[in-house]
Amino acid sequence: MQLSMPSHDQCEQARLARDARFDGLFFTAVRSTGIYCRPVCPAPAPRRENVSYYPTAAAAAAAGYRPCLRCRPELSPDDANFMQDHTLHRALALLDEGILQERPAAALADAMELSTRQLQRLFVARLGATPAQLHATRRLLLAKQLLTETALPVTEIALAAGFNSLRRFNGAFLEGCGMPPSALRRQHGAVPGGEPVLRLAYRPPLDFAAMLGFLRKRAIPGIERIDEHSYQRVIVANGRASLIRVSADPKRPELRLQLGTSDARTIPAIVARVRRVFDLDADLATVHACLNHEPLLARGIAERPGLRIPGGWDGFEIAARAVLGQQVSVAAATTLARRLVDRFGEHLPGLPEGLDRQFPAPAALADAPLESIGLPRTRAATLRAVARACAEGRLDFSRAQTLEQFVRNATALPGIGPWTAHYMALRALGMPDAFPAGDLVLQQVLGEGRRLSERATEARSQAWRPWRAYAVLHLWHLSQAGATSPAAHGAPSRTPRAPGT
Repeated sequence: MQLSMPSHDQCEQARLARDARFDGLFFTAVRSTGIYCRPVCPAPAPRRENVSYYPTAAAAAAAGYRPCLRCRPELSPDDANFMQDHTLHRALALLDEGILQERPAAALADAMELSTRQLQRLFVARLGATPAQLHATRRLLLAKQLLTETALPVTEIALAAGFNSLRRFNGAFLEGCGMPPSALRRQHGAVPGGEPVLRLAYRPPLDFAAMLGFLRKRAIPGIERIDEHSYQRVIVANGRASLIRVSADPKRPELRLQLGTSDARTIPAIVARVRRVFDLDADLATVHACLNHEPLLARGIAERPGLRIPGGWDGFEIAARAVLGQQVSVAAATTLARRLVDRFGEHLPGLPEGLDRQFPAPAALADAPLESIGLPRTRAATLRAVARACAEGRLDFSRAQTLEQFVRNATALPGIGPWTAHYMALRALGMPDAFPAGDLVLQQVLGEGRRLSERATEARSQAWRPWRAYAVLHLWHLSQAGATSPAAHGAPSRTPRAPGT
């Protein structure tokens, strides 16, 4: 295995051109200054003989370099090409979920069913750094961002970065950035108070309006509020309820995340979830290079080049919504979701009316009389089965699992067929190769006037691996020109009919 980065000549050309397409695909380290930068850094270009290239910020940090204060490596989007290495992608997903926050690297190796040495070798070969080094660099860069973009006290920033000791945080920051946290904050200047707002970068394009439109049609009343410009939702983390708001920066390829009054220790998890909901780490150039070989998809990409996978905040929430939407319209599914939250969800005092509910936990629905909200008996039984499986750990939404594992576990439950399982994988897990081949809309659009069989649809999709989920989004949007639209379909159970999720 080789390091996951462009060739040396490509890096050199991208650095000199400050090519934003390569942002996050490699980092430039300058030996004469001891600093590493993004390829888009506005500083004068250093001499070629003083430059080294690294695949990740962690690799540059492990080599002894400090992050640049001008181009701010903490704002660089991640390299989504790691998704093509399934083992590495699963391991990185577990890092995002915080597995090393309070546990050693051996915990990650155990979860991946690898030896610690095998895991270290994989990370160093592909990323240029060990899992522990990657985790440490990520939390250091998050602290750097919080110091420069928010007015949070340094003690809270230390907690957000995973340090329980301010002394240890100060020491680690001084070693990694070459200055203490207080000095960086003074150098950057005062930041307005109020609720913290973070910048979340992505690699263009992003069709934010289309993303909001998709999510708005499926918003759960009491928990989400989505207009033409922003996404708001209630979150509960570490027992504290808060509101977050996500909007687009009109001038830069960034989203703005308003954190509300969240516990500082939950900030890394909140940021990771927002990035997943809006699929911010996708490299669409790589996706499109694969899909453009299909003329139909090439047309879809030309029309909507910024389509990404619309994720969900909570896996069980998406799974429940998928079951509620079986065999009914989107509007009917939303009505059922509202009734479910009203009947079984928790009311959260202190939050504004209309955004003051918590989605019921799996245990609360495992034996609930779901027929009381108007669910047919069979669908109520399916939702109870899904809730019970989630409560007992037989079905989970960790992104460390493979698509095949998740589909196998989901379809073992009564009333859950391959369509529903793949829809859950697409939205709850953001799995880029999820593909509900039984979907009527996909079959009709691909048939261009005639309906393909599920087997033929599945066979047609093989050339689009591992990015079939993006093909789904483009085919759904292409269908809007006809009588069938993605707003009018959903998750069938055992039969490939087209209800609403």
